[in-house]
Amino acid sequence: MNIGDKVRLIHSKEEGIVTRFLKNDVVEVEIEAGFKLPVLRKELAVVSKAEDKAFKPQSRVQETIAPQRPIGERSSSHVKADKGIYLAYLPINEKLVSLHIINNSDWDLPFSLTCGSEKTNRGLLGGFLMARTLQKYPIDLDLKDFDEWGNLTFQAFYYNFGYFTERPTFIKKMRLRANTFFSHKKLAPILLKDCYLFQLDAEDLPLVINPDELKEKMMQSKTEEIPLKTIEKPAATVDLHIEQLTTRALSMNNAQMLELQMRTFEAKFENAIASGMDEIVFIHGVGNGVLKQEIQKKLAGHKNVAWFQDAQKEKFGYGATRIKIK
Repeated sequence: MNIGDKVRLIHSKEEGIVTRFLKNDVVEVEIEAGFKLPVLRKELAVVSKAEDKAFKPQSRVQETIAPQRPIGERSSSHVKADKGIYLAYLPINEKLVSLHIINNSDWDLPFSLTCGSEKTNRGLLGGFLMARTLQKYPIDLDLKDFDEWGNLTFQAFYYNFGYFTERPTFIKKMRLRANTFFSHKKLAPILLKDCYLFQLDAEDLPLVINPDELKEKMMQSKTEEIPLKTIEKPAATVDLHIEQLTTRALSMNNAQMLELQMRTFEAKFENAIASGMDEIVFIHGVGNGVLKQEIQKKLAGHKNVAWFQDAQKEKFGYGATRIKIK
């Protein structure tokens, strides 16, 4: 089992991608929507590539790779290959990949590749990428730092020597996710090696609307009854100690424990409001005070909170919070 392998949880139907190996024979798996789970290795089964291929639905649009021509050769008086800008992550070993920007079009591209947010960006590559050439990022990337690669922004101008029709600046923003990254392995143009390949200028699928089908669905929606969502009323006292919430506490770090505790608190609190409860008590313990502080941050100024205070000090000390709901 390696980073990037597709795996299935033995005792459930969930599938995901291996992103990290943790201590005590625990594996971190990313499932849908980027959610990550720590799972014991013995509870995972690697999904066979043959199985994945056999059951994978056929894509509606095949990614096209522009016809090859000698690297660095200048284009003729008009552009023939209009698209073909790729990010290619070439595996070096089980841990490292190298990043390449490939221009497989007939355009010359003054470009920049950055990562970060709108306020703070870090430049990765930039310069002039001639038609049918590539550039390599000088530092190899470690797969264990996948989450730190950040949001990527690629910008480029289209340029050809001589006369051509002006095109707007090309901008593509993307964030790589482990649950889709490792399924993009294919032969990269120009580099001619199997890479995790992403075409930046690929066309989005067109939206096709069938008027008759849409009308039929609208008519159905008028007659179909919408089932009411049932709200589970929580207990009057909810214990947020980590051993009460999961059996995998030993494989979790402090950040993962806090995240699970806060998710539980928010879900139980919202259900308490929705089910009409007057008050609820959350037992968070004393510890280092981080969980209590995060809970009280959520409660401060909340429109449905009349007040909150330490609950039953003789029983819980300062390890519980009582909330009066409006």
